Amino acid sequence: MDKRTTLALLLMAALLMIYPAIFMRSEPEQKATSKTGAPASPAKAPEPVASATPAASAAAAAPPPAKEAPVVPERTAVETPLYRAVVASSGGQSVSWELRYRGQKPMVVPGGLASKGLAVVRPGQPARPIALTLSSEKLTLGSGTPSGELVLAGEDGYGLRVTETLRFHVDSYLVDHHIKVENRHAVAQSAEMLLAWTAPVEPSKEPERFQGQHPIRIVRMAAGHVRREVLAKTAEFSGEGQWIGLESEWYVTALIPRSPGIQLSETRATEAKADAPKPLELSQVGLRVALPSLKPGQIWEGQVQSYVGPKEYGQLKAVGVGLEKSIYFGGFPAPQDYGGLPMEWLAVPILWLMHRFYEYTHNYGVAIILLTVITKVLFFPLTIKSMTSMKAMQALQPQINSLRSKYKSDPQRLQRETMTLYRAHKVNPLGGCLPMVVQIPIFYALYVALSVSVEIQNAPFICFGRAFGVDLWICDLAAHDPTYILPVLMGVSMFIQQKMTPVMGDPRQAKMMLFMPVLFTFMFLNLPAGLVLYWTLSNVLQIAQQKYMERMRSKSEKAPVRAAKKA
Repeated sequence: MDKRTTLALLLMAALLMIYPAIFMRSEPEQKATSKTGAPASPAKAPEPVASATPAASAAAAAPPPAKEAPVVPERTAVETPLYRAVVASSGGQSVSWELRYRGQKPMVVPGGLASKGLAVVRPGQPARPIALTLSSEKLTLGSGTPSGELVLAGEDGYGLRVTETLRFHVDSYLVDHHIKVENRHAVAQSAEMLLAWTAPVEPSKEPERFQGQHPIRIVRMAAGHVRREVLAKTAEFSGEGQWIGLESEWYVTALIPRSPGIQLSETRATEAKADAPKPLELSQVGLRVALPSLKPGQIWEGQVQSYVGPKEYGQLKAVGVGLEKSIYFGGFPAPQDYGGLPMEWLAVPILWLMHRFYEYTHNYGVAIILLTVITKVLFFPLTIKSMTSMKAMQALQPQINSLRSKYKSDPQRLQRETMTLYRAHKVNPLGGCLPMVVQIPIFYALYVALSVSVEIQNAPFICFGRAFGVDLWICDLAAHDPTYILPVLMGVSMFIQQKMTPVMGDPRQAKMMLFMPVLFTFMFLNLPAGLVLYWTLSNVLQIAQQKYMERMRSKSEKAPVRAAKKA
């Protein structure tokens, strides 16, 4: 072997022995480097070594915190004697709201009334609910805890820190909202805050769990005037006002601004549904505030209130912003907007009196009976005057018919002769009508008061329980009589009253009037039992008054005969 070949072999052997020592690192040295935190290359993280032991892998992981961070709840249940609500972390929306009012009544249901919570609206972007953290998992109010707070806080992703404090009360359906917005960005910025509720424009296919569950109108009060719109005719509105909400006949969800600069908002919205071929059309009501340009670290604060509950006049009146105007009493003879007599002036005292009777009797059926009796007693003098005048007109009916036959071709002469006959016998043709005209607004106000009174819902009158899924007899004054006994009694009493009423005018018209009890019976079959009870008792009292007057008139006619016999 020549010298060159020998030298080449020696160099190759030396290279094989030196290369691992210089260019290859042992596993312990690699782990030591990982512990000290000095990576081999700053641009690329070191590759994990397949042969690393479990102990070495645990040492490489980040050390656990000294104290485990609490788990942030996604929902908070709020328990009060009046309702049970569930508040979600997505904008603080109410995903459940179940009233404890004469039974369990869920207000917030899928496909129906829904809370959208607190959202941020930026130009060119849809409203984005804020992801908030909740301060507790459960809040319970009772006799020892008259009120409680739930704090929600989070950021919108653009540097706005939003904190909403909800304050609940044990004896009220009102919730106080304190909203605070802080700019944590390095530059000034502004946005709009929106607190909204929605309801579908088309009626839900789901049957109502209780009467009045589904909203049917938008109602708002601005500049002291109340305006109502059906959901299908939702119009765009934005401006100052006292409150805005979604209502049924007996329940309302209202939003009330309590700080300047917060405006009422009424819009049409859409919501995509996975199982629906087209987006769901919604009516949306809310409170909107345009935040001023907030500098870094600057804070804006505002106050609003929400009311989700029944239209109890006392509860609504206590809010102090005219929310009781959400109860629509109507007007007589035309709605109030057209200049009629506002029924509120008469219906509110009637409601107050009915509630006072309930406090003593603890039965709204008995309260309705007492109210009807007192009304009839107060108007009894007018009823006597009306019946006396009608009897006098009935006595003159043969002579009036004779004049009609005699002057049938001369209407003006017939009118003069008829008035001469009335004056001769001192009979006022309007005497039988005027006393009744005075009573009509009162009785109509009583009818309206019972129609809008949510207090009679699930209120029993004479209830013997249930059999075969049917109530026996009247277990809910707000529902129709399931046995139809009360409407039939009403029809019978109305027929007797018609037969006892003196016949005036054309006898053929009087026969046609006897058909009215049949018509009214069918009309009253599905009306609330409380209204039918009022109407039936009113007819019975009218019959009793007419019998009393006939007996008194009979005694007065027989008195001269008895006096003559004694003489």
